[in-house]
Amino acid sequence: MSVTHFDGPIAQGAGSMISITADTTLTDAHNGAVVLLDAVGEAITLPAPSAGYKVKFILTADTATSDWVITATGAIIECSVTAGGIVVLAAAETAITIDQSAGPLHGDWIELISDGTSWFVSGQMSVTLAVSFA
Repeated sequence: MSVTHFDGPIAQGAGSMISITADTTLTDAHNGAVVLLDAVGEAITLPAPSAGYKVKFILTADTATSDWVITATGAIIECSVTAGGIVVLAAAETAITIDQSAGPLHGDWIELISDGTSWFVSGQMSVTLAVSFA
């Protein structure tokens, strides 16, 4: 029989699942959360980058009545998302827009991980033009 040992604190909020139904500013308590996005687009503000902070957004409806916009505290979003087989690059971006008019689908997702300085984005959208960076 094997034994698992943990050393150090376990992050509060890690592994939580929340639904967003209004414009929201994320906090340290959301670290490790899976955020479920409903059929109404919302404005979501990320906290200042913190090493190891991680949050995942999952669409729970095929389309929305308005866009979801995820905003950072500065031009610190990096990396890429695949949308309909096309890689959409992010380089020193401030915001991520999930465009409802493109028809994103239930289960599409975006994940953000911070190193304490930047936010590194990854994700999968079912259709092209479903995500953009600014």
